[in-house]
Amino acid sequence: MNKLAVISFSGGLDSTSLLLNLLNNGYKVFALSFNYGQKHIIELEKAKQNIHYLSTKGFNVSHKIVNLSDCMELLSSSLINKDLDVPIGHYEQSNMKSTFVPNRNAIFSSILYGYAISLSDQYNKSMVIISLGVHSGDHAIYPDCRKEFYIKLFDSFNEGNWNSENIKMYLPYINFDKSKILLDAQKCVKKLNLDFNTIFKNTITSYNTDSSGKSDGKTGSDIERILAFDSIGIKDPIKYQNSWDKVLADAKKIEKDYKNN
Repeated sequence: MNKLAVISFSGGLDSTSLLLNLLNNGYKVFALSFNYGQKHIIELEKAKQNIHYLSTKGFNVSHKIVNLSDCMELLSSSLINKDLDVPIGHYEQSNMKSTFVPNRNAIFSSILYGYAISLSDQYNKSMVIISLGVHSGDHAIYPDCRKEFYIKLFDSFNEGNWNSENIKMYLPYINFDKSKILLDAQKCVKKLNLDFNTIFKNTITSYNTDSSGKSDGKTGSDIERILAFDSIGIKDPIKYQNSWDKVLADAKKIEKDYKNN
């Protein structure tokens, strides 16, 4: 029996770790990346770089980029709208809600589900799992990253499709923070005989990079990533606009200030 998985693969830390998790668990992976007009569209190039790296190591992941930019420009978010600045500060501050893209994960999940149904048909009604890298760090400001949302969403998908019994949801990080996600990635990389730094150098988490893809490390998503690497005793392999010591010190200060307020 084929072990098939469809994954939402942004090119960020979470979805890249999830891809490693699926490969480590023996799945044939079909990855969808989405161009939704995001300012940090460099993440799609990072995604392609890791797909290529994995292919050189014998892991052939089917990867497609779905262009949703025309329809998603209808939505209001600082990740899309050029007139809105991506805020800086702690990830759980209320101003970070401007980075929420209305209904984004429902739109992505709907496409993933249709793709999974079609793959199941192509592979003789095989079971297909749908997987996203949503995690507990997103719960505060992104309601579409919560377990309750996915349970209800997938219940509706099940009701609206034939052969839904062949489709399952797999959200292994739903109760993880970023540190635990990185630890899972470390474990998987070791078992798969891959290079951790190579893979995570080919990821981007920042919503606000310069033209070369480097971040100043001050947006909420950056801070969460920087502190996660520090918590497991590893220097982030990506390059920031400033030194690692500088961005780490800034992240710790922002975290401390947030907790003291």
